[in-house]
Amino acid sequence: MSDSPVLPPAPQHCPTPVELDDLELLVSGAFAPTTAFDEPGSPITLSLPESLRDAPTVELVDPEGLPLARVSEGRIEPLTHAQFGPFRDHYLSPAATREQYAGRTFVPVTDALTTAQLDELRELGPLVLLALAGTGTPSLSPVGLVRATLAAARALPDAAVVVVPFASHGDADLDHELGVRVVDNYAQGDPVHGLADPGDDDLSPEIAAIVDFDRPAPGEQGLVLFFTGLSGSGKSTLARALTDRILEQGERTVTSLDGDVVRRNLSAGLTFSKADRETNIRRIGWVAAEIARHGGVAVVSPIAPFDETRQQVREMVEDAGGHFFLIHVATPLEECERRDRKGLYAKARRGEIPEFTGISSPYEEPEDAAVRVDTTGRTIEDALGDVLQELSASGHLVLDEPSAEGATPGPSRRPLKVLFVCTANICRSAFAEVTARHLAGDGADLEFISAGTHGHDREPLDVEMTAVLSPGVEPGEFASRPLTAELVEQADVVLTAETRHRTFVLEEHPQAFRKVFTLGQFAAAAGESALTGRALLDELGRRRSAPDPALDVADPYRRGREAARAAADQITGHLEVVIPALTDTVPTHDAKDR
Repeated sequence: MSDSPVLPPAPQHCPTPVELDDLELLVSGAFAPTTAFDEPGSPITLSLPESLRDAPTVELVDPEGLPLARVSEGRIEPLTHAQFGPFRDHYLSPAATREQYAGRTFVPVTDALTTAQLDELRELGPLVLLALAGTGTPSLSPVGLVRATLAAARALPDAAVVVVPFASHGDADLDHELGVRVVDNYAQGDPVHGLADPGDDDLSPEIAAIVDFDRPAPGEQGLVLFFTGLSGSGKSTLARALTDRILEQGERTVTSLDGDVVRRNLSAGLTFSKADRETNIRRIGWVAAEIARHGGVAVVSPIAPFDETRQQVREMVEDAGGHFFLIHVATPLEECERRDRKGLYAKARRGEIPEFTGISSPYEEPEDAAVRVDTTGRTIEDALGDVLQELSASGHLVLDEPSAEGATPGPSRRPLKVLFVCTANICRSAFAEVTARHLAGDGADLEFISAGTHGHDREPLDVEMTAVLSPGVEPGEFASRPLTAELVEQADVVLTAETRHRTFVLEEHPQAFRKVFTLGQFAAAAGESALTGRALLDELGRRRSAPDPALDVADPYRRGREAARAAADQITGHLEVVIPALTDTVPTHDAKDR
Protein backbone atom coordinates (compact mmCIF):
# COMPACT_ATOMS: atom_id res chain seq x y z
CA MET A 1 0.00 0.00 0.00
CA SER A 2 1.45 3.36 -1.03
CA ASP A 3 2.01 6.09 1.52
CA SER A 4 1.95 8.76 -1.20
CA PRO A 5 -0.48 11.53 -0.38
CA VAL A 6 -3.60 11.80 -2.52
CA LEU A 7 -3.41 15.06 -4.41
CA PRO A 8 -6.59 17.08 -4.81
CA PRO A 9 -7.97 17.20 -8.35
CA ALA A 10 -6.64 20.03 -10.48
CA PRO A 11 -9.06 22.90 -11.12
CA GLN A 12 -10.63 22.84 -14.56
CA HIS A 13 -10.70 25.56 -17.20
CA CYS A 14 -12.20 25.74 -20.71
CA PRO A 15 -9.87 27.81 -22.95
CA THR A 16 -11.02 30.13 -25.71
CA PRO A 17 -11.64 28.63 -29.18
CA VAL A 18 -8.27 29.97 -30.39
CA GLU A 19 -6.49 28.45 -27.37
CA LEU A 20 -8.21 25.09 -27.95
CA ASP A 21 -6.96 25.11 -31.55
CA ASP A 22 -3.47 26.04 -30.34
CA LEU A 23 -3.58 23.22 -27.78
CA GLU A 24 -4.33 20.67 -30.48
CA LEU A 25 -1.45 21.88 -32.66
CA LEU A 26 0.98 21.98 -29.72
CA VAL A 27 0.13 18.39 -28.76
CA SER A 28 0.31 17.14 -32.35
CA GLY A 29 3.71 18.72 -33.00
CA ALA A 30 2.39 21.06 -35.70
CA PHE A 31 3.87 24.09 -33.90
CA ALA A 32 7.29 22.46 -33.36
CA PRO A 33 9.76 23.46 -32.07
CA THR A 34 7.19 25.15 -29.80
CA THR A 35 5.61 22.46 -27.61
CA ALA A 36 4.11 24.40 -24.68
CA PHE A 37 2.11 27.48 -23.91
CA ASP A 38 3.90 30.68 -22.92
CA GLU A 39 7.40 29.72 -24.03
CA PRO A 40 9.74 32.76 -24.01
CA GLY A 41 9.09 34.87 -27.11
CA SER A 42 6.28 32.61 -28.32
CA PRO A 43 2.89 34.06 -29.35
CA ILE A 44 1.21 30.78 -28.32
CA THR A 45 -0.17 31.74 -24.93
CA LEU A 46 -2.82 30.59 -22.47
CA SER A 47 -4.82 33.15 -20.50
CA LEU A 48 -6.15 31.81 -17.23
CA PRO A 49 -8.70 33.52 -14.98
CA GLU A 50 -7.19 35.32 -12.03
CA SER A 51 -8.44 32.66 -9.60
CA LEU A 52 -6.35 29.98 -11.35
CA ARG A 53 -3.13 31.86 -12.07
CA ASP A 54 -1.39 30.58 -8.95
CA ALA A 55 -2.61 26.99 -9.32
CA PRO A 56 0.34 24.62 -9.90
CA THR A 57 -1.66 22.55 -12.37
CA VAL A 58 -4.81 23.32 -14.36
CA GLU A 59 -6.87 20.77 -16.27
CA LEU A 60 -7.99 22.05 -19.66
CA VAL A 61 -11.39 20.83 -20.86
CA ASP A 62 -13.41 21.28 -24.03
CA PRO A 63 -16.81 23.09 -23.97
CA GLU A 64 -18.50 19.77 -23.15
CA GLY A 65 -16.24 19.26 -20.11
CA LEU A 66 -14.02 16.55 -21.65
CA PRO A 67 -10.53 16.74 -20.04
CA LEU A 68 -7.98 17.31 -22.81
CA ALA A 69 -4.71 18.07 -21.01
CA ARG A 70 -3.07 19.18 -17.79
CA VAL A 71 -0.95 22.31 -17.91
CA SER A 72 1.75 23.18 -15.40
CA GLU A 73 3.76 26.36 -16.02
CA GLY A 74 2.84 26.12 -19.67
CA ARG A 75 4.01 22.52 -20.07
CA ILE A 76 1.34 20.21 -21.45
CA GLU A 77 0.48 16.69 -20.37
CA PRO A 78 -2.03 15.34 -22.93
CA LEU A 79 -4.95 13.36 -21.50
CA THR A 80 -6.93 12.71 -24.68
CA HIS A 81 -7.64 14.39 -27.98
CA ALA A 82 -10.78 15.98 -29.35
CA GLN A 83 -13.01 13.09 -30.40
CA PHE A 84 -16.11 14.71 -31.82
CA GLY A 85 -17.01 17.32 -34.39
CA PRO A 86 -17.70 17.34 -38.13
CA PHE A 87 -15.08 15.67 -40.33
CA ARG A 88 -13.04 14.64 -37.29
CA ASP A 89 -11.47 11.76 -39.22
CA HIS A 90 -9.75 14.31 -41.48
CA TYR A 91 -7.96 15.99 -38.54
CA LEU A 92 -4.54 14.32 -38.70
CA SER A 93 -1.30 15.13 -36.91
CA PRO A 94 1.82 15.81 -38.98
CA ALA A 95 3.13 12.30 -38.10
CA ALA A 96 -0.10 10.58 -39.17
CA THR A 97 -0.16 12.64 -42.35
CA ARG A 98 3.40 11.63 -43.18
CA GLU A 99 2.54 7.97 -42.70
CA GLN A 100 -0.24 8.16 -45.28
CA TYR A 101 0.79 10.90 -47.72
CA ALA A 102 4.57 11.38 -47.76
CA GLY A 103 5.87 12.37 -51.19
CA ARG A 104 2.82 14.40 -52.24
CA THR A 105 2.58 18.13 -52.92
CA PHE A 106 1.03 20.03 -50.01
CA VAL A 107 -1.41 22.87 -50.74
CA PRO A 108 -2.63 25.20 -47.93
CA VAL A 109 -6.31 26.10 -48.45
CA THR A 110 -8.27 28.85 -46.65
CA ASP A 111 -11.13 29.48 -49.10
CA ALA A 112 -13.24 27.70 -51.70
CA LEU A 113 -11.09 26.75 -54.70
CA THR A 114 -12.05 28.35 -57.99
CA THR A 115 -12.16 26.60 -61.36
CA ALA A 116 -8.89 28.30 -62.36
CA GLN A 117 -7.19 27.11 -59.15
CA LEU A 118 -8.45 23.57 -59.76
CA ASP A 119 -6.95 23.71 -63.27
CA GLU A 120 -3.70 24.93 -61.68
CA LEU A 121 -3.63 21.94 -59.29
CA ARG A 122 -4.39 19.28 -61.89
CA GLU A 123 -0.86 19.64 -63.23
CA LEU A 124 0.88 18.94 -59.90
CA GLY A 125 0.32 15.21 -59.41
CA PRO A 126 -0.84 13.65 -56.11
CA LEU A 127 -1.84 16.32 -53.59
CA VAL A 128 -2.66 16.91 -49.94
CA LEU A 129 -5.07 19.82 -49.55
CA LEU A 130 -4.36 21.26 -46.09
CA ALA A 131 -7.63 22.89 -45.04
CA LEU A 132 -6.59 25.50 -42.45
CA ALA A 133 -9.91 25.47 -40.60
CA GLY A 134 -9.05 26.98 -37.21
CA THR A 135 -10.93 29.80 -35.53
CA GLY A 136 -10.92 32.96 -37.64
CA THR A 137 -8.64 31.67 -40.39
CA PRO A 138 -10.85 30.52 -43.30
CA SER A 139 -13.00 32.87 -45.35
CA LEU A 140 -15.82 30.37 -44.94
CA SER A 141 -16.90 28.74 -41.70
CA PRO A 142 -14.60 25.85 -40.68
CA VAL A 143 -17.24 23.29 -41.73
CA GLY A 144 -17.91 25.18 -44.96
CA LEU A 145 -14.20 25.24 -45.79
CA VAL A 146 -13.85 21.49 -45.26
CA ARG A 147 -16.97 20.74 -47.34
CA ALA A 148 -15.72 22.97 -50.16
CA THR A 149 -12.22 21.44 -50.00
CA LEU A 150 -13.61 17.89 -50.12
CA ALA A 151 -15.64 18.89 -53.17
CA ALA A 152 -12.47 20.26 -54.75
CA ALA A 153 -10.62 17.01 -53.99
CA ARG A 154 -13.35 15.06 -55.78
CA ALA A 155 -12.74 17.20 -58.86
CA LEU A 156 -8.98 16.47 -58.89
CA PRO A 157 -7.24 13.31 -60.13
CA ASP A 158 -5.58 12.38 -56.81
CA ALA A 159 -6.09 14.63 -53.80
CA ALA A 160 -6.46 13.94 -50.09
CA VAL A 161 -7.84 16.40 -47.55
CA VAL A 162 -6.23 16.96 -44.15
CA VAL A 163 -7.84 19.43 -41.78
CA VAL A 164 -5.56 21.56 -39.60
CA PRO A 165 -7.14 23.65 -36.79
CA PHE A 166 -4.83 26.60 -37.40
CA ALA A 167 -6.39 29.66 -35.73
CA SER A 168 -5.90 33.32 -36.48
CA HIS A 169 -4.20 35.36 -33.75
CA GLY A 170 -5.32 38.72 -35.12
CA ASP A 171 -1.97 39.75 -36.61
CA ALA A 172 -1.49 39.10 -40.33
CA ASP A 173 2.33 38.92 -40.20
CA LEU A 174 2.28 36.66 -37.16
CA ASP A 175 -0.37 34.39 -38.67
CA HIS A 176 1.68 34.11 -41.86
CA GLU A 177 4.82 33.19 -39.91
CA LEU A 178 2.99 30.59 -37.82
CA GLY A 179 1.14 29.25 -40.87
CA VAL A 180 4.39 28.67 -42.74
CA ARG A 181 5.76 26.78 -39.74
CA VAL A 182 2.68 24.57 -39.47
CA VAL A 183 2.61 23.76 -43.18
CA ASP A 184 6.35 22.98 -43.15
CA ASN A 185 5.82 20.58 -40.23
CA TYR A 186 3.21 18.74 -42.29
CA ALA A 187 5.19 18.74 -45.55
CA GLN A 188 8.62 18.05 -43.99
CA GLY A 189 10.53 18.70 -47.20
CA ASP A 190 7.85 17.66 -49.68
CA PRO A 191 6.81 20.37 -52.17
CA VAL A 192 4.46 23.10 -50.91
CA HIS A 193 2.37 24.89 -53.52
CA GLY A 194 0.90 28.34 -52.82
CA LEU A 195 -2.29 28.98 -54.76
CA ALA A 196 -2.59 31.91 -57.14
CA ASP A 197 -4.88 34.79 -56.18
CA PRO A 198 -8.41 33.71 -57.16
CA GLY A 199 -9.39 37.21 -58.30
CA ASP A 200 -12.87 37.03 -59.78
CA ASP A 201 -12.67 33.43 -60.98
CA ASP A 202 -15.81 31.30 -61.06
CA LEU A 203 -16.63 28.41 -58.76
CA SER A 204 -17.83 25.03 -59.96
CA PRO A 205 -21.58 24.48 -59.43
CA GLU A 206 -20.96 22.02 -56.56
CA ILE A 207 -18.56 24.34 -54.72
CA ALA A 208 -20.72 27.41 -55.43
CA ALA A 209 -23.69 25.66 -53.81
CA ILE A 210 -21.59 24.97 -50.70
CA VAL A 211 -20.48 28.62 -50.55
CA ASP A 212 -24.04 29.87 -50.99
CA PHE A 213 -25.22 27.62 -48.16
CA ASP A 214 -22.38 28.75 -45.92
CA ARG A 215 -22.86 32.45 -46.73
CA PRO A 216 -26.62 32.93 -46.93
CA ALA A 217 -27.99 36.16 -48.32
CA PRO A 218 -28.94 38.68 -45.61
CA GLY A 219 -32.64 37.82 -45.95
CA GLU A 220 -31.88 34.14 -45.35
CA GLN A 221 -29.37 34.57 -42.53
CA GLY A 222 -30.17 33.78 -38.91
CA LEU A 223 -30.97 37.05 -37.17
CA VAL A 224 -30.89 38.29 -33.58
CA LEU A 225 -32.81 41.53 -33.00
CA PHE A 226 -31.41 42.79 -29.72
CA PHE A 227 -33.32 45.67 -28.09
CA THR A 228 -31.48 47.43 -25.25
CA GLY A 229 -32.53 50.41 -23.15
CA LEU A 230 -33.61 51.61 -19.75
CA SER A 231 -36.58 50.17 -17.90
CA GLY A 232 -39.66 51.90 -19.29
CA SER A 233 -37.96 52.97 -22.53
CA GLY A 234 -40.42 51.01 -24.66
CA LYS A 235 -38.04 48.28 -25.79
CA SER A 236 -40.31 45.37 -24.80
CA THR A 237 -43.31 47.03 -26.48
CA LEU A 238 -41.32 47.57 -29.68
CA ALA A 239 -39.98 44.02 -29.52
CA ARG A 240 -43.50 42.57 -29.16
CA ALA A 241 -44.79 44.73 -32.03
CA LEU A 242 -41.92 43.60 -34.26
CA THR A 243 -42.46 39.95 -33.33
CA ASP A 244 -46.12 40.29 -34.29
CA ARG A 245 -45.22 41.83 -37.64
CA ILE A 246 -42.79 39.00 -38.45
CA LEU A 247 -45.38 36.38 -37.52
CA GLU A 248 -48.06 38.14 -39.57
CA GLN A 249 -45.88 38.03 -42.66
CA GLY A 250 -45.31 34.30 -42.15
CA GLU A 251 -41.96 34.03 -43.95
CA ARG A 252 -39.55 33.57 -41.00
CA THR A 253 -39.65 31.56 -37.79
CA VAL A 254 -39.35 33.89 -34.80
CA THR A 255 -38.75 33.37 -31.09
CA SER A 256 -39.32 36.08 -28.47
CA LEU A 257 -36.85 36.17 -25.57
CA ASP A 258 -38.46 38.90 -23.47
CA GLY A 259 -36.58 39.89 -20.30
CA ASP A 260 -39.32 39.01 -17.79
CA VAL A 261 -40.25 35.76 -19.53
CA VAL A 262 -36.61 34.69 -19.62
CA ARG A 263 -36.21 35.50 -15.92
CA ARG A 264 -39.02 33.08 -15.10
CA ASN A 265 -38.05 30.23 -17.43
CA LEU A 266 -34.32 30.44 -18.16
CA SER A 267 -32.76 32.44 -15.35
CA ALA A 268 -34.88 31.64 -12.29
CA GLY A 269 -32.85 32.07 -9.13
CA LEU A 270 -30.59 34.81 -10.42
CA THR A 271 -30.52 38.09 -8.52
CA PHE A 272 -30.21 41.59 -9.96
CA SER A 273 -26.56 41.95 -8.99
CA LYS A 274 -24.18 43.00 -11.76
CA ALA A 275 -22.72 39.48 -12.00
CA ASP A 276 -26.14 37.81 -12.19
CA ARG A 277 -27.44 40.34 -14.71
CA GLU A 278 -24.46 39.58 -16.95
CA THR A 279 -25.09 35.84 -16.53
CA ASN A 280 -28.73 36.40 -17.52
CA ILE A 281 -27.72 38.25 -20.71
CA ARG A 282 -25.16 35.58 -21.63
CA ARG A 283 -27.82 32.88 -21.26
CA ILE A 284 -30.17 34.83 -23.46
CA GLY A 285 -27.34 35.35 -25.96
CA TRP A 286 -26.50 31.67 -26.11
CA VAL A 287 -30.12 30.71 -26.82
CA ALA A 288 -30.47 33.49 -29.38
CA ALA A 289 -27.26 32.41 -31.13
CA GLU A 290 -28.53 28.83 -31.39
CA ILE A 291 -31.77 30.12 -32.95
CA ALA A 292 -29.72 32.13 -35.45
CA ARG A 293 -27.48 29.13 -36.18
CA HIS A 294 -30.52 27.36 -37.62
CA GLY A 295 -31.71 30.32 -39.67
CA GLY A 296 -34.37 31.60 -37.25
CA VAL A 297 -35.08 35.06 -35.91
CA ALA A 298 -34.70 35.77 -32.18
CA VAL A 299 -36.17 38.96 -30.73
CA VAL A 300 -34.43 39.89 -27.48
CA SER A 301 -35.40 42.75 -25.16
CA PRO A 302 -33.43 42.84 -21.87
CA ILE A 303 -32.03 46.03 -20.38
CA ALA A 304 -28.47 44.75 -21.06
CA PRO A 305 -26.75 47.78 -19.51
CA PHE A 306 -23.13 46.71 -19.93
CA ASP A 307 -21.26 46.98 -23.24
CA GLU A 308 -18.91 44.07 -22.49
CA THR A 309 -21.83 41.65 -22.14
CA ARG A 310 -23.54 42.93 -25.28
CA GLN A 311 -20.28 42.39 -27.16
CA GLN A 312 -20.11 38.82 -25.84
CA VAL A 313 -23.60 38.18 -27.20
CA ARG A 314 -22.63 39.72 -30.56
CA GLU A 315 -19.64 37.37 -30.71
CA MET A 316 -21.81 34.33 -29.89
CA VAL A 317 -24.26 35.22 -32.66
CA GLU A 318 -21.59 35.93 -35.27
CA ASP A 319 -19.69 32.75 -34.37
CA ALA A 320 -22.96 30.88 -35.01
CA GLY A 321 -23.19 32.43 -38.49
CA GLY A 322 -25.99 34.82 -37.56
CA HIS A 323 -26.36 38.58 -37.85
CA PHE A 324 -26.53 40.64 -34.65
CA PHE A 325 -28.78 43.71 -35.08
CA LEU A 326 -28.58 46.01 -32.07
CA ILE A 327 -31.44 48.46 -31.42
CA HIS A 328 -30.83 51.12 -28.79
CA VAL A 329 -34.16 52.35 -27.44
CA ALA A 330 -32.73 55.66 -26.29
CA THR A 331 -35.71 57.11 -24.45
CA PRO A 332 -34.34 59.58 -21.83
CA LEU A 333 -34.32 58.67 -18.15
CA GLU A 334 -36.78 61.47 -17.32
CA GLU A 335 -39.36 60.05 -19.72
CA CYS A 336 -38.80 56.49 -18.44
CA GLU A 337 -39.41 57.68 -14.87
CA ARG A 338 -42.56 59.53 -15.95
CA ARG A 339 -43.95 56.29 -17.45
CA ASP A 340 -43.04 54.17 -14.41
CA ARG A 341 -46.32 52.37 -13.71
CA LYS A 342 -44.74 49.94 -11.22
CA GLY A 343 -43.06 52.66 -9.19
CA LEU A 344 -39.64 51.03 -9.58
CA TYR A 345 -37.72 54.25 -10.18
CA ALA A 346 -39.26 55.83 -7.09
CA LYS A 347 -38.26 52.83 -5.00
CA ALA A 348 -34.75 52.92 -6.45
CA ARG A 349 -34.38 56.61 -5.60
CA ARG A 350 -35.46 55.83 -2.04
CA GLY A 351 -32.75 53.14 -1.89
CA GLU A 352 -35.24 50.29 -1.70
CA ILE A 353 -33.93 48.64 -4.90
CA PRO A 354 -30.13 48.31 -5.00
CA GLU A 355 -28.16 48.42 -8.27
CA PHE A 356 -31.08 49.75 -10.31
CA THR A 357 -30.03 50.65 -13.86
CA GLY A 358 -30.03 54.38 -14.48
CA ILE A 359 -30.20 55.28 -10.78
CA SER A 360 -27.70 53.34 -8.67
CA SER A 361 -26.14 51.27 -11.48
CA PRO A 362 -24.88 52.68 -14.78
CA TYR A 363 -26.30 52.15 -18.26
CA GLU A 364 -23.53 52.13 -20.86
CA GLU A 365 -25.01 53.54 -24.04
CA PRO A 366 -24.03 51.47 -27.09
CA GLU A 367 -21.86 53.09 -29.74
CA ASP A 368 -22.41 50.23 -32.19
CA ALA A 369 -26.20 50.20 -32.46
CA ALA A 370 -27.63 49.61 -35.93
CA VAL A 371 -30.47 52.00 -35.10
CA ARG A 372 -31.25 54.40 -32.24
CA VAL A 373 -34.90 55.06 -31.36
CA ASP A 374 -36.36 57.58 -28.91
CA THR A 375 -40.00 56.68 -28.25
CA THR A 376 -40.85 59.96 -26.47
CA GLY A 377 -44.13 61.35 -27.83
CA ARG A 378 -44.31 58.78 -30.64
CA THR A 379 -46.70 55.98 -31.47
CA ILE A 380 -45.40 52.43 -31.48
CA GLU A 381 -45.97 52.21 -35.25
CA ASP A 382 -43.96 55.38 -35.85
CA ALA A 383 -41.04 54.30 -33.63
CA LEU A 384 -41.06 50.78 -35.06
CA GLY A 385 -40.80 52.33 -38.52
CA ASP A 386 -37.24 53.47 -37.70
CA VAL A 387 -36.27 49.88 -36.95
CA LEU A 388 -38.03 48.45 -40.00
CA GLN A 389 -36.36 51.01 -42.26
CA GLU A 390 -32.86 50.03 -41.14
CA LEU A 391 -33.65 46.31 -41.29
CA SER A 392 -34.97 46.72 -44.81
CA ALA A 393 -31.95 48.81 -45.84
CA SER A 394 -29.58 46.09 -44.64
CA GLY A 395 -31.60 43.42 -46.45
CA HIS A 396 -31.98 41.27 -43.35
CA LEU A 397 -35.72 41.70 -42.94
CA VAL A 398 -38.19 43.31 -45.35
CA LEU A 399 -41.72 43.24 -43.98
CA ASP A 400 -45.04 43.91 -45.63
CA GLU A 401 -46.64 47.25 -44.91
CA PRO A 402 -49.72 46.96 -42.68
CA SER A 403 -52.75 47.01 -44.96
CA ALA A 404 -55.63 49.45 -44.60
CA GLU A 405 -59.03 47.91 -43.81
CA GLY A 406 -60.27 46.06 -46.86
CA ALA A 407 -57.06 46.59 -48.80
CA THR A 408 -54.79 43.87 -50.11
CA PRO A 409 -51.42 43.75 -48.35
CA GLY A 410 -48.48 44.49 -50.60
CA PRO A 411 -44.71 44.43 -50.22
CA SER A 412 -42.89 47.35 -48.67
CA ARG A 413 -41.49 49.61 -51.39
CA ARG A 414 -38.08 50.52 -50.08
CA PRO A 415 -35.98 52.29 -52.71
CA LEU A 416 -33.11 50.26 -54.12
CA LYS A 417 -29.80 51.76 -53.03
CA VAL A 418 -27.14 51.92 -55.76
CA LEU A 419 -23.53 52.67 -54.79
CA PHE A 420 -21.04 53.71 -57.53
CA VAL A 421 -17.32 53.24 -56.76
CA CYS A 422 -14.11 54.41 -58.42
CA THR A 423 -10.77 55.53 -57.00
CA ALA A 424 -11.08 59.18 -55.93
CA ASN A 425 -14.86 59.76 -56.27
CA ILE A 426 -14.45 62.96 -58.26
CA CYS A 427 -14.57 61.59 -61.83
CA ARG A 428 -16.24 58.33 -62.88
CA SER A 429 -18.32 57.33 -59.84
CA ALA A 430 -19.27 60.96 -59.20
CA PHE A 431 -20.37 61.38 -62.83
CA ALA A 432 -22.35 58.13 -62.59
CA GLU A 433 -24.17 59.30 -59.44
CA VAL A 434 -25.16 62.67 -60.94
CA THR A 435 -26.15 61.21 -64.31
CA ALA A 436 -28.06 58.26 -62.84
CA ARG A 437 -30.14 60.61 -60.70
CA HIS A 438 -30.95 62.65 -63.84
CA LEU A 439 -31.83 59.57 -65.89
CA ALA A 440 -34.04 58.03 -63.22
CA GLY A 441 -36.04 61.17 -62.57
CA ASP A 442 -38.21 61.83 -59.56
CA GLY A 443 -40.56 58.84 -59.82
CA ALA A 444 -38.08 55.98 -59.63
CA ASP A 445 -37.68 53.97 -56.41
CA LEU A 446 -33.91 54.31 -56.56
CA GLU A 447 -31.35 56.05 -54.38
CA PHE A 448 -27.86 56.82 -55.70
CA ILE A 449 -24.63 57.50 -53.88
CA SER A 450 -20.96 57.21 -54.79
CA ALA A 451 -17.63 56.79 -53.03
CA GLY A 452 -13.95 56.21 -53.73
CA THR A 453 -11.71 53.36 -52.63
CA HIS A 454 -9.16 56.08 -51.83
CA GLY A 455 -11.74 58.83 -51.98
CA HIS A 456 -11.21 62.51 -51.40
CA ASP A 457 -13.35 63.99 -48.66
CA ARG A 458 -15.96 66.55 -49.78
CA GLU A 459 -14.39 67.52 -53.11
CA PRO A 460 -16.55 68.66 -56.06
CA LEU A 461 -17.01 66.83 -59.36
CA ASP A 462 -13.90 67.11 -61.56
CA VAL A 463 -13.96 70.14 -63.88
CA GLU A 464 -13.46 68.07 -67.04
CA MET A 465 -16.25 65.66 -66.10
CA THR A 466 -18.55 68.56 -65.23
CA ALA A 467 -17.96 69.99 -68.71
CA VAL A 468 -19.21 66.80 -70.42
CA LEU A 469 -22.44 66.44 -68.42
CA SER A 470 -25.57 66.27 -70.59
CA PRO A 471 -27.49 69.50 -71.15
CA GLY A 472 -29.73 70.14 -68.19
CA VAL A 473 -27.72 67.92 -65.83
CA GLU A 474 -26.27 69.82 -62.89
CA PRO A 475 -23.85 68.38 -60.30
CA GLY A 476 -25.70 70.32 -57.63
CA GLU A 477 -24.09 70.12 -54.22
CA PHE A 478 -22.15 66.94 -54.97
CA ALA A 479 -19.30 66.24 -52.52
CA SER A 480 -16.99 63.24 -52.69
CA ARG A 481 -16.59 60.70 -49.89
CA PRO A 482 -14.33 57.74 -49.05
CA LEU A 483 -15.73 54.21 -49.24
CA THR A 484 -16.82 52.77 -45.88
CA ALA A 485 -18.09 49.41 -44.66
CA GLU A 486 -21.40 51.08 -43.78
CA LEU A 487 -21.91 52.29 -47.38
CA VAL A 488 -21.22 48.80 -48.74
CA GLU A 489 -23.53 47.15 -46.22
CA GLN A 490 -26.41 49.55 -46.89
CA ALA A 491 -26.21 49.28 -50.70
CA ASP A 492 -28.39 46.84 -52.63
CA VAL A 493 -25.90 46.84 -55.49
CA VAL A 494 -22.35 48.18 -55.79
CA LEU A 495 -21.23 49.17 -59.31
CA THR A 496 -17.52 49.87 -59.83
CA ALA A 497 -15.80 51.66 -62.69
CA GLU A 498 -13.10 49.01 -63.11
CA THR A 499 -12.41 45.38 -62.28
CA ARG A 500 -9.64 46.41 -59.86
CA HIS A 501 -12.11 48.47 -57.85
CA ARG A 502 -14.41 45.47 -57.64
CA THR A 503 -11.51 43.33 -56.41
CA PHE A 504 -10.64 45.94 -53.77
CA VAL A 505 -14.22 46.06 -52.48
CA LEU A 506 -14.44 42.26 -52.27
CA GLU A 507 -11.10 41.95 -50.50
CA GLU A 508 -12.23 44.43 -47.85
CA HIS A 509 -15.87 43.25 -47.72
CA PRO A 510 -16.05 39.58 -48.81
CA GLN A 511 -19.55 39.23 -47.36
CA ALA A 512 -20.80 41.56 -50.15
CA PHE A 513 -19.77 39.19 -52.96
CA ARG A 514 -23.34 38.80 -54.26
CA LYS A 515 -23.89 42.48 -54.93
CA VAL A 516 -20.60 43.89 -56.27
CA PHE A 517 -20.22 44.22 -60.06
CA THR A 518 -18.40 46.43 -62.50
CA LEU A 519 -20.81 48.85 -64.17
CA GLY A 520 -20.09 47.30 -67.58
CA GLN A 521 -20.52 43.77 -66.24
CA PHE A 522 -23.88 44.61 -64.69
CA ALA A 523 -25.12 46.44 -67.80
CA ALA A 524 -24.18 43.52 -70.05
CA ALA A 525 -25.91 40.98 -67.77
CA ALA A 526 -28.98 43.17 -67.29
CA GLY A 527 -29.30 43.61 -71.05
CA GLU A 528 -29.50 39.83 -71.48
CA SER A 529 -32.02 39.22 -68.68
CA ALA A 530 -35.79 39.47 -68.78
CA LEU A 531 -35.87 40.23 -65.05
CA THR A 532 -35.95 43.66 -63.45
CA GLY A 533 -35.56 45.27 -60.02
CA ARG A 534 -34.90 43.05 -57.02
CA ALA A 535 -35.51 39.89 -59.04
CA LEU A 536 -32.66 40.93 -61.36
CA LEU A 537 -30.34 41.59 -58.41
CA ASP A 538 -31.14 38.16 -56.96
CA GLU A 539 -30.44 36.43 -60.28
CA LEU A 540 -27.15 38.23 -60.95
CA GLY A 541 -26.05 37.72 -57.35
CA ARG A 542 -26.31 33.96 -57.78
CA ARG A 543 -24.28 33.84 -60.99
CA ARG A 544 -20.90 34.99 -59.58
CA SER A 545 -19.61 35.52 -63.11
CA ALA A 546 -16.25 37.20 -63.67
CA PRO A 547 -16.27 40.73 -65.16
CA ASP A 548 -14.82 41.49 -68.59
CA PRO A 549 -12.02 44.06 -68.18
CA ALA A 550 -12.81 45.23 -71.74
CA LEU A 551 -15.97 46.79 -70.29
CA ASP A 552 -14.06 48.82 -67.68
CA VAL A 553 -14.34 52.61 -67.78
CA ALA A 554 -10.80 54.01 -68.14
CA ASP A 555 -9.67 56.69 -65.70
CA PRO A 556 -10.01 60.14 -67.39
CA TYR A 557 -8.45 62.15 -64.57
CA ARG A 558 -6.03 64.79 -65.92
CA ARG A 559 -6.10 63.21 -69.38
CA GLY A 560 -7.97 65.93 -71.19
CA ARG A 561 -11.41 66.59 -72.58
CA GLU A 562 -11.39 63.64 -75.01
CA ALA A 563 -10.74 61.14 -72.23
CA ALA A 564 -13.47 62.76 -70.13
CA ARG A 565 -15.91 62.60 -73.05
CA ALA A 566 -15.07 58.92 -73.70
CA ALA A 567 -15.62 58.01 -70.06
CA ALA A 568 -18.87 60.00 -69.92
CA ASP A 569 -20.24 58.33 -73.07
CA GLN A 570 -19.35 54.86 -71.78
CA ILE A 571 -20.86 55.46 -68.32
CA THR A 572 -24.04 56.96 -69.74
CA GLY A 573 -24.43 54.13 -72.23
CA HIS A 574 -24.20 51.60 -69.39
CA LEU A 575 -26.63 53.58 -67.22
CA GLU A 576 -29.20 53.73 -70.05
CA VAL A 577 -29.38 49.95 -69.67
CA VAL A 578 -28.99 49.74 -65.89
CA ILE A 579 -31.59 52.32 -64.80
CA PRO A 580 -34.56 50.80 -66.67
CA ALA A 581 -33.47 47.33 -65.54
CA LEU A 582 -33.53 48.41 -61.91
CA THR A 583 -36.77 50.43 -62.15
CA ASP A 584 -38.74 48.57 -64.82
CA THR A 585 -39.39 51.96 -66.40
CA VAL A 586 -38.18 53.96 -69.36
CA PRO A 587 -35.73 56.74 -68.41
CA THR A 588 -37.45 60.10 -68.06
CA HIS A 589 -34.70 61.93 -69.95
CA ASP A 590 -32.82 61.20 -73.14
CA ALA A 591 -29.19 61.34 -72.20
CA LYS A 592 -28.14 61.41 -75.86
CA ASP A 593 -29.33 65.04 -76.13
CA ARG A 594 -25.96 66.27 -75.01
